[in-house]
Amino acid sequence: MNVETFYDDQTSTFTYVLFDPISKESAVIDSVADFDIFSGRASTQSADKIIDFITQNGLKNKWILETHVHADHITAAHYLKAKIGGQIGIGSGIKAVLDMWVDIFETSNDTPRDGSQFDVLFEEGDTFNIGRYDVSVWHTPGHTPACASYLVDGKAFVGDTMFAPSLGTARCDFPGGSAEQLYNTVQRLFTLPDDTTVYLAHDYPKKGTAPQSTVSIKEAKETNAQIRPNVTLQEYVEKREARDATLAVPKLLLPAIQANLRNGQFGAPSEGGKQFIKIPVNAI
Repeated sequence: MNVETFYDDQTSTFTYVLFDPISKESAVIDSVADFDIFSGRASTQSADKIIDFITQNGLKNKWILETHVHADHITAAHYLKAKIGGQIGIGSGIKAVLDMWVDIFETSNDTPRDGSQFDVLFEEGDTFNIGRYDVSVWHTPGHTPACASYLVDGKAFVGDTMFAPSLGTARCDFPGGSAEQLYNTVQRLFTLPDDTTVYLAHDYPKKGTAPQSTVSIKEAKETNAQIRPNVTLQEYVEKREARDATLAVPKLLLPAIQANLRNGQFGAPSEGGKQFIKIPVNAI
């Protein structure tokens, strides 16, 4: 399985294109749609790079995969499906996220609670293929209830579970998040073979340093700053919750979650034809 990596420096997000070089079938994991919170302008520059790569290499896209409902960027899933095809898939935990956030935004008119805006809701243990390669789905909650990881050919695409070793793990203080669940998730990932390559969703490098997109399970077990096989649940939860209490809310939280609940769409237009992002006041 070949992997092409793209990095969006505005949101510090990695997007991956997986492809079988024989069948030319491909999948896109965690795409990015550009959105400027200050002007309210959306664009497709980042997603168009993915489209260019797929078309220039003659790939046949089968899947557009989400590891979770992102709080720090808007997904380009809907846009990509219209341009390159493929089914949009996400973990079935999305239904729990929808139950929480649709009421907060009061968007039941254009945001189905049953997840039907996505083509496939993956259950724990589901499998699908990209050409010759079988992909397994693990539910990996903790950061959010909807988190899922995709395992294929000695590779694990884990979304916001683990980060580079110096950063530790994802935060757990969003609605539905759980440090205890994330502890169990990461300990489960540690049962993978040591030479498994973990593909990360984000990195926040220091100026002049390249972002780190991968880490081996062996390296993560030996050097992760927050969790290792011998760290107890209590130790991790205390450290994670103390760290979360110091973190600012992501600047794109409300626009991103609102659009990502609809697979990257901004929702039904107003009577005048405009689209709006709702900002609920004192609601979270």
